[in-house]
Amino acid sequence: MGIAQRSENRFGNRFENKVVVITGGSDGIGLATAQHFAAEGAHVYVTGRRPAALDAAVAAIGHGAVGVPGDVADPADLDRLYDRIRRDHGRIDIVFANAGISESAGLDAIDAAHIDRLFDVNLKGTVFTVQKALPLMTAGGAIILAGS
Repeated sequence: MGIAQRSENRFGNRFENKVVVITGGSDGIGLATAQHFAAEGAHVYVTGRRPAALDAAVAAIGHGAVGVPGDVADPADLDRLYDRIRRDHGRIDIVFANAGISESAGLDAIDAAHIDRLFDVNLKGTVFTVQKALPLMTAGGAIILAGS
């Protein structure tokens, strides 16, 4: 029995008709979280940089989940995500800013481009994910930041 099935049996539809955005939803924590919200009745939007992985995630999530390809480090991709949600629902109830990268390198191999990429995704991507969601956030909505 998968996570989505357990939560569906245990909690019912606690998030019925809530609009949930999950960045980095193609695998790992993001995918498991998306499955949980969808099983509890939410309208789930997930993002990811790899189209094939994103398509597979949407299929695994089910429940009408929507995949929006994009990179949180690209503000235009975030605009496209939120424009889609604005058209579909006009609001967001929950943002789970989960997208992040870890590119290990020895100290001697780290250069400015490496640091810029980490900051673009892990810091700026998180800030802009939340900032651009704010106009659509409902009163009493939730913003969840993940780091691992």
